[in-house]
Amino acid sequence: MTVATWGAARIAPSPATDALDLALSLAAATDKLHSSETELIATLRQLQQLNSDNDTLAATLLHALQLAGVEVTREILAPYPAVVRDLLEGQQAAEKVWSLYAAHSSGGNAEGLRRLLLAIIRDLRVVFILLARQLVRLRSAGQLPPEQQRALAKLTADIHAPLANRLGIWQLKWELEDLALRYAQPEVYLRIVRLLDERREDRETFIRTTIANLHHALAENGIAAELAGRPKHIYSIWRKMSRKGGDFSALYDIRAIRVLVSDVATCYAALGIVHSLWSHVPGEFDDYIAHPKGNNYQSLHTAVIGPEGKTLEIQIRSHDMHAHAELGVAAHWRYKEGGGGDASFERKIAWMRQLLESKDEREDADSALLAGFRTDMLEDRVYLLTPRGQVMDLPSGATVLDFAYHVHTDVGHRCRGAKVNGRIVPLGFQPATGDRVEILTGKVIEPHRDWLSPHHGYLHTHRARDKVRAWFRHVDLDANLAAGRALFERELKRLALGTVDVDLLPAKFQLQTHEELLVALAIGDIGTSQLARALHEQQTPRELPKPTLPPPLPRTARDAVTIEGVGNLLSVIARCCQPLPGDAIVGFITKGRGVSIHRADCGSFAHLRARDANRVIEVEWGGTRAQSYEVDVVLRGYDRKSLHKDVTTVIAAANVHMLAVDARVDNTTGIVTMRFALRVSDYGQLSALLAQLSGVPNIIEARRLA
Repeated sequence: MTVATWGAARIAPSPATDALDLALSLAAATDKLHSSETELIATLRQLQQLNSDNDTLAATLLHALQLAGVEVTREILAPYPAVVRDLLEGQQAAEKVWSLYAAHSSGGNAEGLRRLLLAIIRDLRVVFILLARQLVRLRSAGQLPPEQQRALAKLTADIHAPLANRLGIWQLKWELEDLALRYAQPEVYLRIVRLLDERREDRETFIRTTIANLHHALAENGIAAELAGRPKHIYSIWRKMSRKGGDFSALYDIRAIRVLVSDVATCYAALGIVHSLWSHVPGEFDDYIAHPKGNNYQSLHTAVIGPEGKTLEIQIRSHDMHAHAELGVAAHWRYKEGGGGDASFERKIAWMRQLLESKDEREDADSALLAGFRTDMLEDRVYLLTPRGQVMDLPSGATVLDFAYHVHTDVGHRCRGAKVNGRIVPLGFQPATGDRVEILTGKVIEPHRDWLSPHHGYLHTHRARDKVRAWFRHVDLDANLAAGRALFERELKRLALGTVDVDLLPAKFQLQTHEELLVALAIGDIGTSQLARALHEQQTPRELPKPTLPPPLPRTARDAVTIEGVGNLLSVIARCCQPLPGDAIVGFITKGRGVSIHRADCGSFAHLRARDANRVIEVEWGGTRAQSYEVDVVLRGYDRKSLHKDVTTVIAAANVHMLAVDARVDNTTGIVTMRFALRVSDYGQLSALLAQLSGVPNIIEARRLA
């Protein structure tokens, strides 16, 4: 059957303007599909068995045309819906993963490639296409040379079968695993086939008959239950034999039935009925309800001598237990494949499986769920490639310098530059998922103290900052004191402050001496904005500019933080980041200690939010809305086009109100001097703004005017 006649057969009725009709017309107009026609038709039929829509079938057909050498231009794609173009792009992105796998097929990077694949695919239906196509290729792999068979089997075992397993596409999973074993280890496969002295169809018939008998017995005893069964496939038999090191005769779950009931009490009642029907196999009973597994998996497992004297495994659990086992932390893939996973990745897997379960619901509900998947499940991780093709995942927003420290601490310490996809980028550049990052290193280990400044944006991850701080802690004490003193004096000059009482400052940071304060500044434990706020609090009222708005009412200590929407609650300052007034802060509702207040960039808070985002609330420093100060700021720099625009953009982004501005250019030197009258909340906000302005290209000085 040709593609054209397949289209005429209309195995999937659709309107005349359907995307599938357009793709069929395009395929019929070319003669380049003859070599892959059989595989394509089989793939499309497999997708129909998964209830795939016509958009998915059309995208599959278009990609087959591309692989056959047909140029599918923008003009050709213009009549197609946007979703078809997205599905086509997803398949093209997957080809990059296959290329990476082919170049580095040692297998040690399979998990990273699986994560990369799911990260770059934004529409779940692309996964259906990839799995269906791979299954069709495996079914016809008997005609390939042994070397190609083994390569195809390894790719399936490393990427496709685990994805089908994690997503719960059981009808593809078992066949992918069995065929991969058949071509990867043909001797093992044939030995197990011979041990199974009955055909798979016979085993399935046995399961159906046994389910009917058990369902009747449960109903007679007033137990409403859902029963499902499956004969264990060859790959699972091989895995269990390998894991237990036992003989085939010691396996009691070649055939298995799952019983789902309403509650725990009914689980044990159903178990009693099972044991009254058939003889229990001694030593083959596990009560995971009374004694759950470490991942909180709960179920009753028993083995019996069933009809015809054949062994049978029966699992009994409640519907809630089953939902937890399938979608929660006890999902099949976690305890079968081992290892854990970050919370965002597990949420994405759960959403994907919910999409799979909704495929039979009405179309509008399915479309709404797909839309939610696209908007809500964007990963909060980025998946980046090393020059050798290894996949590394970092938090979203990570820079190339974060990537260097993720590779190795010494690589980060010696980092002098980076390339992303072959192009030189600054150290603060944030690469996107799928980018290839190459770190340029020097021979000398020499981190820069500016890397610790959040205003420069060099480092995003808490882990990388800790590594830089650790390096500076081991630097000679005199060097740290000198660096800290330089930072301290620079901040005094930038804020236009004269003499300050340095003896009062250490206590504000729980330190004993001024030298400890200087060292803390040098290694980044104290930021310049925190120092500025401490200096602000030290000034007497007459030394501060006159407030432009009425000062706030006196506050008690418990009023220092305002909880948005609900007034004041018990709050505590988190020890992990110790935010100071003026820092951007967030709150996390604890159990028994009220609301813990963290800096917005606190690494510990990021872990808390990932664990339970529902307990995150907005907070602010009490009274900050009602108090502000006018300051004059002067900037000097080399004049260039759009310099003034860049400066005002930074001021606006810092949420600072600009009252007046004056700029003059010295035509002899080319130096521009800009003066701004600004309204700020405190010295901390002013310090952060001055640091950001100093980073604007061509600016050589930014300071407060005394």
